Amino acid sequence: MNPTLAAVTARIEQRSSSTRAAYLAHLAQAHKPGPYREGLGCANAAHAYAAMPANDKLSLRQERQPHLGIVTAYNDMLSAHQPYARYPELIRDAARAAGATAQVASGVPAMCDGVTQGEDGMELSLFSREVIAMATAVGLSHNVFDAALLLGVCDKIVPGLFMGALQFGHVPAVFLPAGPMTSGLSNDEKSKVRQQYAQGLVSREVLLEAEQAAYHGAGTCTFYGTANSNQMLMEIMGLQLPGSSFVNPNTPLREALSQAGVQRAVVLSHGTVGMGHQVDARVVVNGIVGLLATGGSTNHTLHLVAMARAAGILINWDDFSELSNVVPLLARVYPNGSADVNHFHAAGGMGFLIAQLMQLGLLHDDVHTIMGQGLQHYTQEPWLDQGVLAWRPVPSASADASVLRPFDQPFSPDGGLRLLQGNLGRAVVKVSAVKPEHRVVRAPAVVVDSQQALQQLFKDGQLHNDFVAVVRCQGPQANGMPELHKLTPMLGVLQDQGFQVALVTDGRMSGASGKVPAAIHVSPEAVNGGVIGLVHNGDMVTLDCNTQTLSLELSEAELAARPAMARPLDTAWGSGRGLFALFRQHAALAEEGASPLLSQMPD
Repeated sequence: MNPTLAAVTARIEQRSSSTRAAYLAHLAQAHKPGPYREGLGCANAAHAYAAMPANDKLSLRQERQPHLGIVTAYNDMLSAHQPYARYPELIRDAARAAGATAQVASGVPAMCDGVTQGEDGMELSLFSREVIAMATAVGLSHNVFDAALLLGVCDKIVPGLFMGALQFGHVPAVFLPAGPMTSGLSNDEKSKVRQQYAQGLVSREVLLEAEQAAYHGAGTCTFYGTANSNQMLMEIMGLQLPGSSFVNPNTPLREALSQAGVQRAVVLSHGTVGMGHQVDARVVVNGIVGLLATGGSTNHTLHLVAMARAAGILINWDDFSELSNVVPLLARVYPNGSADVNHFHAAGGMGFLIAQLMQLGLLHDDVHTIMGQGLQHYTQEPWLDQGVLAWRPVPSASADASVLRPFDQPFSPDGGLRLLQGNLGRAVVKVSAVKPEHRVVRAPAVVVDSQQALQQLFKDGQLHNDFVAVVRCQGPQANGMPELHKLTPMLGVLQDQGFQVALVTDGRMSGASGKVPAAIHVSPEAVNGGVIGLVHNGDMVTLDCNTQTLSLELSEAELAARPAMARPLDTAWGSGRGLFALFRQHAALAEEGASPLLSQMPD
């Protein structure tokens, strides 16, 4: 085992000893040796099964066969979730064939960040994770299910399902993905048209045509953002079937994998290892390693922290950064390259990646997965042998070295995710898509309190010079921490024109953060007394990805003399934002996962 992997894992286990012990004690208290509906009052049982078919009712009444709870994020606005429309019936049929029954326990909301980018609704996005977690818990609270099947793909949905299911971690859980859409317009071409539109070189009609050619059918968006990073995580953490992350929707192999996932849930329901026991520090570290090795979404420096905390495991950005120093970048998927996730899957996908990381000693093999003990199962890939699902070892060589490489020929010796520290606070930066010549920017600050304000300066022609955009008041306590993805084309244009530009913000960027260096999630945030709230226009700011520093060139005396930024009144309204005021008021720091719920976790 790599010594850094061992040391970071041991540090996390020590840091989490009391919170993890308290969490496991809660699971022990909730665990029952028999079916969870056993002993349920007659009126309670009648309510639970009233609408079930007669044969299912008979099975449930006998209290011998497992009963599975389905938590679904289905809606037909999200392309990634549209395929879930037919999953409940597929699951029920597969459950019956395996000697079990199944019900939809609850539906959870699933908003699309691609629709709300730059709009008021994006201020609900991060905290929709908490709503999903609570809705998952509501569905499972009926306490009649012996295992859970979790149906979700995209940005906040999988973390929310994960966090909610861990409240019932005494029962097993299996994630059922739906897969990515087939490849459309290339990501490079899409990005090019966006930049052309930002400069006024093409019309809205041309932009819309390009976007529709890129996002054209059912399935996950094909770039490697948060949604597809979610799928990678659930696989490398052993919570969904090997090789199932990136199989396209509505194909025979996808249907066979979904049926097999149900069968695994039935098998697991007879055991004693629940999801909460499975998700330990080693599994969480494996998730971090997978994120780094693939150049995954920066959003998981928030989500994975919150997900781990829901299991009593405490991780921080030091852990990400230290592991990044030893985990090589083995995949180049847009925005870190030109390929999409379909190309990644065809080149060898998750099985090849996991096999390479295991050879390097950079994964814990001694973990529980839904396939049993150990990660060796995850070096196999699924295929249909005369229509029957089978498994075979992944090829020993990548089918496309421009997309996926072996451990001894990495794209980069490190994972490309770095912790920045300095008098501006702590932040993360993703450098896997940033060229070396752009990794150090020292320039005067342009300070704004919204991405719209910076866009207006760009439209007015006031940004044709070197600068560091300081976009503040975008943290979880300020406005719910919306993604600032609308800034990407504009900053990319200025960088292409030869200017040295960078972004510093207490907000988020998309999982598709790209070629412009961006110090994000600055903590403490401006409204919480962070130094980012003291920056003035023209102050010199240095963002140095090489030395991992983020500094404002002012002395401590000069900083102390500046009056603190007045905390703006939380008057957000419209698009449902008023309903989320309590979430904003009680949000944790970004490095703690930004969740307003985690203060209630056991300690």
